[in-house]
Amino acid sequence: MLFKALKKNKERDIDLENLPKHIGVIMDGNGRWAKKRGLPRSAGHKAGAESLKKIVTEANNLGVKYITVYAFSTENWKRPKAEVDYLMDLLMDYLINAEKTLAGENVRIRAIGSRKELSEEMRKQIKKTEELTKDRSGIVMNIALNYGGREELVHSAKKIAEAVRNGKMAPEDITEKEIEDGLYTAGQPDVDLLIRTSGEQRLSNFMLWQVSYAEMVFVHKLWPDFKPKDLIECIKIYQGRGRRFGGI
Repeated sequence: MLFKALKKNKERDIDLENLPKHIGVIMDGNGRWAKKRGLPRSAGHKAGAESLKKIVTEANNLGVKYITVYAFSTENWKRPKAEVDYLMDLLMDYLINAEKTLAGENVRIRAIGSRKELSEEMRKQIKKTEELTKDRSGIVMNIALNYGGREELVHSAKKIAEAVRNGKMAPEDITEKEIEDGLYTAGQPDVDLLIRTSGEQRLSNFMLWQVSYAEMVFVHKLWPDFKPKDLIECIKIYQGRGRRFGGI
């Protein structure tokens, strides 16, 4: 795997010392991809799932440590019930077949987001898949499922408030670390590179805390058309930027 990663990096002119540790992906455009082809939106979501497998595999081969993909937002419940049901079935299928789908890729899978609104079957499968892949040493793949950046900050605030109420913490002791410890991504580095497909240029309530200093790359391709070579180009753009984190 290491030789494979080194070879790929050398061939593609990637700086091994400047890889993003954490990549966030807003996978946008599945519906438009299907509409352009006269297909139902479900066909776009299915094609998007195929792209996801290829991108996660490529990121793992390159040596990226974390990737978070926006699979289903807290706002997506507003979509037509048939589409929501299909998305849930697709996500369930992805989780159930994770071992086969990512066979040999050494990917650790985690689901981030509120699980309260998810079905009991989905919650059980998430737990099973996380347990199945927990000891893998490759890339950590966060599937943002029923996820919203604002909801995540509320979730963290509630944990802090509970600690204060129980006398475990004083209000003046609250720092950024306490907020970060209450996030779904606690213990993971902030996002270095955020990629959004389809040409839209907004965050859409995605990882509002974690992308504070991320380099953002907006790609005009629709998500099902986003290929591993496009990921490489995004990383090259990232490596060509000067990151100052508020300094000079």
